[in-house]
Amino acid sequence: MRVALLISASIASLSLMACSQKTEDHTAAAADQAGAAASSAAQDTANNANTAAANTAAATDKAADNTAAAADKAAENTSDAVAAAERKTDAAADAAAKTH
Repeated sequence: MRVALLISASIASLSLMACSQKTEDHTAAAADQAGAAASSAAQDTANNANTAAANTAAATDKAADNTAAAADKAAENTSDAVAAAERKTDAAADAAAKTH
């Protein structure tokens, strides 16, 4: 009877050790997966931030180009308007000179 009790206790002890090792293995695997997920999320965040920065820089460059083009067009239109006004002033002066 004592031998059976010792054998039962030994088997129970070994079973607990096996369960403990299995639990430990699962815990380690879960920790590894959590670490990999956190690392992946950090990498994704960094990549998204870099992409956003590049897109912002490109949009800023495009806006600056558009502003410069609009300023050039406005200057051209102003120059054309000044030339037209000068021609009209000259024509009016010529007409006034002919009537005197």
